[in-house]
Amino acid sequence: MSTPETSRFVRLRVEIVLEVEDEKAVTDAALRRIADDGDMPDAERVHAESAVREDTAEALAYLVDPFGLVGEVPGVDLQQASWSSERIDYDPDAPEWDLDEEDDEEPYDDGYDEVAEDGDEEDRVDGDARGTGGAG
Repeated sequence: MSTPETSRFVRLRVEIVLEVEDEKAVTDAALRRIADDGDMPDAERVHAESAVREDTAEALAYLVDPFGLVGEVPGVDLQQASWSSERIDYDPDAPEWDLDEEDDEEPYDDGYDEVAEDGDEEDRVDGDARGTGGAG
């Protein structure tokens, strides 16, 4: 009897709910991140700054760094990361927010940021809006 081969690749799903207590601080930090990104084309920078000023959730997408979450984990090499942000109605007492409950259904939209191994963003689809976000 032979042992079935297993994949060396692991998908780690993380869902985080944040309470934004200071929208201006989040927006300002995202605008600084965009300004410091020397590789961002001017047209993309203008779009990114506009999106960040209009929506704090979009600003968070520029500040979250999935590479930073696993960059120091020994023995792994991040191949791809995806993330999205959206405003939600949150009630910690509601049954749908019970994180201990196993759920086969995806709790979020399939719109996501695809980021290549080198950190360059390939595509971002967040609802109906196409923009940029994330890798910085």
